Amino acid sequence: MQKNTKQTSKRVASKASKVMRDGRYSKTAKSVAGSALAQTKKSGK
Repeated sequence: MQKNTKQTSKRVASKASKVMRDGRYSKTAKSVAGSALAQTKKSGK
């Protein structure tokens, strides 16, 4: 199995973060947003 080296962009991560914090989105939308955030590059802060 190959290693996934793709990373989520800062723009997409920002939008995903907004989805996670907003109660109006469905569980499915939050699941997709969570997956995107899990693939972001760690900032080390």
